[in-house]
Amino acid sequence: MKLQELKRIIVAQSEEIKQKLEKEKIIKREVDFKEFRKYLSHPNILAILGIRRCGKSVLSWQILKKENLFPYINFDDERLAEFDTHDFDKLLQSFYELYGEFEYVVFDGIQNVAGFEFFLNRMRRTKKVIITGSNSRMLAGELSTRLTGRYIDFTLFPFSFREFLKFNNFTFQKEDFYSTKKIGLLKRMLEEYLKTGGLPEGYLFGREILVRIYQDILDKDILRRYKVKKKATFKQFCKYLISNTASEFSLNRLKNVFGVKDIHTLRNWLTFLEEAYLIIVLERFSFKLKEQMIAPKKVYCMDSGLINVIGFSFSEGIGKMIENVVAIELLRRKSYWKGNSEIYYWKDYRHNEVDFVVKEGNKIKQLIQVSYDIQNFNTKEREIKNLIKASKELKCDDLLVINWDYEGIETLKEKEIKFMPLWKWLLQ
Repeated sequence: MKLQELKRIIVAQSEEIKQKLEKEKIIKREVDFKEFRKYLSHPNILAILGIRRCGKSVLSWQILKKENLFPYINFDDERLAEFDTHDFDKLLQSFYELYGEFEYVVFDGIQNVAGFEFFLNRMRRTKKVIITGSNSRMLAGELSTRLTGRYIDFTLFPFSFREFLKFNNFTFQKEDFYSTKKIGLLKRMLEEYLKTGGLPEGYLFGREILVRIYQDILDKDILRRYKVKKKATFKQFCKYLISNTASEFSLNRLKNVFGVKDIHTLRNWLTFLEEAYLIIVLERFSFKLKEQMIAPKKVYCMDSGLINVIGFSFSEGIGKMIENVVAIELLRRKSYWKGNSEIYYWKDYRHNEVDFVVKEGNKIKQLIQVSYDIQNFNTKEREIKNLIKASKELKCDDLLVINWDYEGIETLKEKEIKFMPLWKWLLQ
């Protein structure tokens, strides 16, 4: 690429994101900014990963807010389609000409350039580098080998319910948890959050932008990157999984559904969707690793707004939508709060099921059941029965039922069970 053209792109991109920060509503994410700065206190690399359009670029600028000037470039730009490894020296020269000496630098979507890991390895020796990407595979292979112990990775999720409330100027305090009016308003906001999801652009541009983001994930992050041959079948496979959010699936069964001869093809497709942060797959818990590996899995979508426009509507599957939000929140807390928990689901041979098993080390810390209408006697009886069975088998006494309305503590068969409304659990 020509040097002057490269400089024009750098300036244009920086102006665009500065304008975004000045004109659009930007909220401070629920992450540890001090910890990020500590990671960058020595020449090092901070990798911010996550689903496309969840706010990774803005977060990188927020981290470097105290810095007056720093180079930034986004490789997810059609003007940089021909950029290759031979252009990295020109890029570096452009940075110095535009910014003079600099300490920090941000590379957005650098995985689009083949051989980028060699350049990053050179840069991190003298600069403090932030990279962002919408595919977890960028940390595999050469980058992982060359930068062992020299980078920290962090997964950014779409907005939490707390962040959603901040974005909508909805404030609350502890005493508001006892206000009938405030609780009513919170539940109304929660319905909107379930429908819209947590991708910031969904609040600005609505349903159409969520469809566009979904298509970009499939086309840019998967189909082009991995050169998937059966494109139409792959898209059907993806839509099927999202439409069956919070449900069990088996690749052996889906192989027949989609007429795919080799199960390894479906296994690869599933991995691609996970690496693009579009879906989350939970394993069934078992103390026997082999049983855990061969058992059916459960699938969740990274954002409830995408479920609402691609899978099923809010009114059709509110129970599944609530379970999906709980799954993502559990994983968000693990990522943001540096937890060492592992998340599973549980099911025995009689098909008694518990939605979430939270494991820490060798101990089962908590069992969580999710249900929309716990006021229904049959539903409540079923959920409690399954929790007690799992409690005895897994030797765990921290039992929680997350539901829409009911809060309380009940004791049955010497087991104490907590009931908590979804809005309150999300605000913890």
